[in-house]
Amino acid sequence: MSSPIKKIMVYIDGSEQSITAAQYAICLASFSGAELIAHYVVNVRAVEDLLKARIFLKDEQVEYERDMEADAERYLNYVNELAVKKGVSITRKRSSGSVHQEIVNAVNESKVDLLVIGELSRIRSRRDEFYDESERTMRSVTCSVLIVKGEDRVWEMYESLA
Repeated sequence: MSSPIKKIMVYIDGSEQSITAAQYAICLASFSGAELIAHYVVNVRAVEDLLKARIFLKDEQVEYERDMEADAERYLNYVNELAVKKGVSITRKRSSGSVHQEIVNAVNESKVDLLVIGELSRIRSRRDEFYDESERTMRSVTCSVLIVKGEDRVWEMYESLA
């Protein structure tokens, strides 16, 4: 019987939780031989909402989007380094738009078997639940979702890889 998990995608957003998720996904890919994809979505929808609310001026929007693109590159490079250190091949993918929709599209296009995400933030209200991108993504994708918890335990597992 072949492995049920052939493609793993880890969602990177620059948070500590997403880096922990990346370490766990690297371990899973190492143990299972699955293909690993790290995906960062530049959330331009949030910036557009700030512009509409007149919190940002158009010039500030362009500058902020450039900063977010640089952050995406930096975090994807860092996750790539983590994978290379452990001998795991990784594909870096970056897109722009609404986070949950971009991840759903990427999962479907790449035929991902497992989406790995970091621990969800604490939901304080129904409104927070509706707007939490990871929560929306988890509920919208067609594949299985693994939520990674236990930063110290994951770090030990990652460090123990050859």
